[in-house]
Amino acid sequence: METFLGIDYPTLWYLVVGLLFSGYAILEGFDYGAGAWHLFFRKDESRRIAINAIGPIWDANQVWLIIGGGALFAGFPVMYATMLSAMYIPFMLFLMMLVLRSSAIKFRSAEKMLWWRKTWDIIYSVSNISIAFLLGVVLGNVIQGFEIGANYSYHGGIFFSFLSPYALMIGCTTLSIFMTQGGIFLLLKTEGRLHARLTFLLKKGMIFFITCFSITSLYTLIFIPGVTDKFKENPLFFILPVLSFLAVANVPRLVSKKKYFQALVFSSLTMAFLLMLVAFQLYPTLLISTIDPQYSITIYNAASSQKSLGIMLTIVLIGAPLLAFYFLFLYKTFNGKVQLDESSY
Repeated sequence: METFLGIDYPTLWYLVVGLLFSGYAILEGFDYGAGAWHLFFRKDESRRIAINAIGPIWDANQVWLIIGGGALFAGFPVMYATMLSAMYIPFMLFLMMLVLRSSAIKFRSAEKMLWWRKTWDIIYSVSNISIAFLLGVVLGNVIQGFEIGANYSYHGGIFFSFLSPYALMIGCTTLSIFMTQGGIFLLLKTEGRLHARLTFLLKKGMIFFITCFSITSLYTLIFIPGVTDKFKENPLFFILPVLSFLAVANVPRLVSKKKYFQALVFSSLTMAFLLMLVAFQLYPTLLISTIDPQYSITIYNAASSQKSLGIMLTIVLIGAPLLAFYFLFLYKTFNGKVQLDESSY
């Protein structure tokens, strides 16, 4: 098996896919979180400011989803096919909500009628909440495993089978951390009464997140098999849950001191550490079979050919710095408080 810097190609591609989806969760996370707060703002002007806070960047952030999905399909096609079969309903709902969310951003301020704007406000907020929740539900199912049989075929149910108690908990936790991330981002972009309103709302949001995080973490340790075994095998990785806990604890402290940028960094680190925990727990497995471990999909039996992975890794080495430069330029260009004008949403 071919290697690069002593690491085999499937493992490297596992890291690439993980990095892409982590970037998506962090950057689109505050977009979805900002939208989830939308109906908590009472005035039309406040809602317009909140939408325009993400206006220049929301569609660019979706690049991470497109590239991540493409990387998953190109690198691990077996896993891609099986997971889509198992998660068909949540993925279709996810795509539908993405379309509705984009439509709401574009159409909401196209007309001045009150009923028109209120309708799109509801669609916008509900779609953001649903997307965040569905992403967590999918992640919860990945952690728990699927009914995968011979030839990596899915043997479970389609309707509502994905709504297990654990998946619902992960869904709520994902929504809560996105809302925390979104609230902090909006505090960076707003001022005046809306800023004061967000300060009040974010306190409630952080209580929601810490509660969900605590309950889900406790449930994971007690009821999800194999979680503690991995850490017993590699005690060094105990640093990940410690770092996650410290990052979570640091967010409310920094918000109380009005250090919003630092709080945004630590809430992003929280997501990164939690996703790293999931990746470490699963590796080298991609999808766990609850029928028989021999049917589980791993990075080795699901990977594309060595030649394909080698070519794609070369493309990543070229494209990653360009992508990083583009996003640095984008966020620097649109830095600062939101000011509404004739071109605003």
